[in-house]
Amino acid sequence: MPEPKTMPKPIKTIAYFDCHSGISGDMTLGALIDIGVQTGTFTVSDIETAVRSMGLGELSISVETVKKSGFRAVQVSINHPPEHAHRHLHHITEMIDRADQIDEKAKNVAHRIFRCLAEAEAKVHHSTIEKVHFHEVGAIDSIADIVGTAIAMTALGIDSVAASAVPTGGGEIMIAHGRVAVPAPATTELLIGIPIAESQIEAELTTPTGAAILKATATAFGSMPAMTLSAVGYGSGTKDLVEQANVLRVLLGKAADESQPDSELGSTYRLESDRVVVLETNLDDSTSEQLADCARRLLSLGALDVFQTPCVMKKGRAAVQLTAIAPLDRAVYLERCVLEHSTAIGVRRYAVDRHKLPRRSERIETEFGSIRSKIVTLPDGSERLTAEDDDVIEAAERNQTSTALVRQAVQNASKR
Repeated sequence: MPEPKTMPKPIKTIAYFDCHSGISGDMTLGALIDIGVQTGTFTVSDIETAVRSMGLGELSISVETVKKSGFRAVQVSINHPPEHAHRHLHHITEMIDRADQIDEKAKNVAHRIFRCLAEAEAKVHHSTIEKVHFHEVGAIDSIADIVGTAIAMTALGIDSVAASAVPTGGGEIMIAHGRVAVPAPATTELLIGIPIAESQIEAELTTPTGAAILKATATAFGSMPAMTLSAVGYGSGTKDLVEQANVLRVLLGKAADESQPDSELGSTYRLESDRVVVLETNLDDSTSEQLADCARRLLSLGALDVFQTPCVMKKGRAAVQLTAIAPLDRAVYLERCVLEHSTAIGVRRYAVDRHKLPRRSERIETEFGSIRSKIVTLPDGSERLTAEDDDVIEAAERNQTSTALVRQAVQNASKR
């Protein structure tokens, strides 16, 4: 009897953004053009033609190989006639949509980046994404940097983006709204949830455009993922830093996609992935009240999950292992909470990859009221719906019925 064949896992293309000197739109586009030209994937003229199809017929893109602190990099310049337009999101959306030389995948990437920018600008200016003006990032050169980046990423077949922690720099800069501290308000808003690297350099290393590119495309932050390198690109910033090369390095590689199973399971099987921090400590002298209070505090500070596991410690004492799952940007606060609100004198801390089934939240209208529910997409493409327990209990009490009937009503309503 022949041995069963092992189906190979799909290979995905990973781009790793090494943001040692921060990130901006022109640095990103320069690094990707460097890779595209090296690999023969596309030319500068290809990017220029696509961007011009947005109605920017007089725009041109020039590239120059420069040296930054002795290191080679590609510097991109966007050339266009002077303009004084202040655009809204819908103006830029329309420009992208009407471009007949940009494929749909690249358009979607560009839309995501501009959406992130609009949300950040709207929040810092207490406006809405429909009304907020784009100033610096609404200029033609910024539009070309973002759309060109989306086109280049799509042409290179990039499936996944990871990045290092991001230095912002320091000092002050002038923007359309006056002098502000670095990082600029929109940049700061965009970097929420992204690890920040310490930097003593008095300059704007990370711009709103660069932060938005990471916000919209990167799914993991930290050290370089395991992959086989295929190309490396270097994008130059406009500043000449005394301390280091003002360069963004992008590494392109291939990796077995661990989030995809063998192809025999079907193309509908998809997993989402991210990176989290596990915090854990063993406690044999905390009361149950202390542990419950600590767990409550951890959840209120943003822990993804908190649980307690019975264990026996080295002197034969019954104990509890307290574990918290933390987003990367909340780990330090949760660690401090454990040390302040339990009897722990130390915390084990390590980063892990997490794979998740895609899920979404919906409200299901039933005869007992509106019930929040979680819908998970299973490996075979089917969906599993689970009603939120708090809503079920509240609806059952309000309608003087059982939780079983409320849950059944949710299931029935979801099938209509």
